[in-house]
Amino acid sequence: MRITVTLELAKAAALGGGVFGGGGGGSPQEGLRLATLALEMGHVEIITLDEVPPEAVLLTVSAVGAPKSGGNVVASHYIKAVQMLVEAEGLKLGGLIANECGGLACVNGWLQSAMLGVPVIDAPCNGRAHPTGMMGSMGLHKLKTYTSVQAAVGGDVTKDTYLETFVRGSLEKASSMIRQASVQCGGLVAGARNPVTASYAAKHAAPGALGRCMGLGQTMLDLRNRGSTAIPATIAEVLSGSLPVTGRIASLKIETKQGFDVGTVVVEGEKAIELTFWNEYMCAEMDGKRVATFPDLIGTLNPGDGTPLTTADLEHGQDVAVVIVPRARLILGAGMRDPALFAPVEQAVGKPVIKYVFDEAR
Repeated sequence: MRITVTLELAKAAALGGGVFGGGGGGSPQEGLRLATLALEMGHVEIITLDEVPPEAVLLTVSAVGAPKSGGNVVASHYIKAVQMLVEAEGLKLGGLIANECGGLACVNGWLQSAMLGVPVIDAPCNGRAHPTGMMGSMGLHKLKTYTSVQAAVGGDVTKDTYLETFVRGSLEKASSMIRQASVQCGGLVAGARNPVTASYAAKHAAPGALGRCMGLGQTMLDLRNRGSTAIPATIAEVLSGSLPVTGRIASLKIETKQGFDVGTVVVEGEKAIELTFWNEYMCAEMDGKRVATFPDLIGTLNPGDGTPLTTADLEHGQDVAVVIVPRARLILGAGMRDPALFAPVEQAVGKPVIKYVFDEAR
């Protein structure tokens, strides 16, 4: 299937993707801005995996860093990162895939597609946003012979923070170096990484997740056009989730550590819920009981029009609706099936995660 992107579709991708960002995945507003810029630059086409041969080479593209930092990433950085990696490796690209789903992440690759003439493939590495590059590497860390190649560009020349980085090595070390590059650049970089074949992506990525984001976003746009005031509830219903609390942010703690936004937020309505995040929401607790754990989708929405609110958007006293969708209802990539990749989450937030995700499934 081939889809020619329109402005309406871009709006849907940013909105629906923002919901699947689960507190992360970048700003829907920034996603729409970049998507609009891509359409002004040229033609953007989204195709499914069955449109490319199994041996076609796909490249993952993303933004990396802490959204709250306000780091400087511009359109040319996204394009430059792809060019650096393609030239270094002598690649003939068959397509670009997003690292995850999110308000910004869903349009990852659109600028590059418009400028370089390479299609976007609906097979993101994960069908929701996640905090670490390892989680978005489609299980490549289990291939002992795989060498990761990654390029990143970011920063501002006038502020002496501009940096171009190319890394070759193990997935863990290379991903860590790119994260550190984001810190040096002021908080964010545009990245390109880890070429794989289309056949590998078909088994280990999240085919169809981008289309699902756009479908949800279109539903949200249609509801807005009809003047609906029940958009958060409809989102929960469409995704087979729940809307446990709608209320006001009574407490908010957030700080940036090692290139991540980490903290907690308490929303008080008829009930109270505490959400812990590491860029994305990692867990939700009510009355001292765990009610959701990443990769369950935990999100905050504007209670009126359903606009997704990332953890970087939150403010004390803000009205929000909390949505929760069980992980079984999501399209997840291979990075969500390895308990070893969840150990850094526990270390970052200081709460158990693995036992709620993997022990309960045994």
